[in-house]
Amino acid sequence: MSKNKYIGPNFDDILKKEGTLEKAELAAIKKIIAEQVAKEMKKKKISQAAMANKLGTSRASLQRLLNPKNYSVTLLTLYRAANALDKELEIRFQ
Repeated sequence: MSKNKYIGPNFDDILKKEGTLEKAELAAIKKIIAEQVAKEMKKKKISQAAMANKLGTSRASLQRLLNPKNYSVTLLTLYRAANALDKELEIRFQ
């Protein structure tokens, strides 16, 4: 049985070969986190100033959490954000 000559490597293999897979995965994870926090804030009608106050931090610090391109988020920040939004933080290894 021969392979289809029109099918090449999958996208992960290409990124791995280029050495950019880890960065792409981190970017995707951070984007999801930022979107989930922003969505919950909007749903609960919590302003950035109010959310920053609930987190005990500045609006600039909150904006780093909401920025999908800023990967420097701590577990403590994620935990506080989840609590401020009445959510549980769940981290899993798969």
